[in-house]
Amino acid sequence: MVSGIRAEVKIDDPFDCVVAQASAETNGRVNSVSRSTNPSAPDRMTEEFMLEADSYPDEFDVDAALSPIFSYGSSAVYRYERDLGQGCPCECIEAHDCPVVDIRTQGAALYLTFHAPDMHALQAIIGDLRERYATLDVQRLLQSQQDHDDRNLVFVDRSTLTDRQTEVLETAHRMGYFDHPKRANAGEVADELGITGTTFTEHLAAAQTKLLDAILDHE
Repeated sequence: MVSGIRAEVKIDDPFDCVVAQASAETNGRVNSVSRSTNPSAPDRMTEEFMLEADSYPDEFDVDAALSPIFSYGSSAVYRYERDLGQGCPCECIEAHDCPVVDIRTQGAALYLTFHAPDMHALQAIIGDLRERYATLDVQRLLQSQQDHDDRNLVFVDRSTLTDRQTEVLETAHRMGYFDHPKRANAGEVADELGITGTTFTEHLAAAQTKLLDAILDHE
């Protein structure tokens, strides 16, 4: 049975994406990006994107020389060239042999969609992206059909938890607070952490709320 996963991620204001830079400068949006390489210059890539905005500057303050190619209504197509291998969100994903199938922006936010062959590959990609982009957020995960039923996977972003909340959860889990029957009560876990029982329950409730929000409100 196919175990592939379709993932959509969001990166706010990526420092090395020209498309997102142009979108942010105009407070516009991009819904179409095309990329190609020339066999005579395999180390270079040409990119085109259609930008929708209320107005356009005569010259963009971005990390590339943008050339206007085509305009239609409130949309304009721009083209630029760049060297391969310099690093960008798409290259970070494609280094794992996973093509980026959809690229779009809204203001400074970049949205990328790709297919990972399995959860192991997905975790490797997300890990690499998170090391490079602190603003990474996993928007949606959808697993391949299993027995004709769609199964939504929920990616819990640990970075939404504070260091203290993570420590409380990990300690409570290690000591058996969540076991049935419990191997440790709230007071024992609080003593291990060096905090009061009230503080423990406050941190635990806040962490559990964040986790449940991710699990129950992921559509």
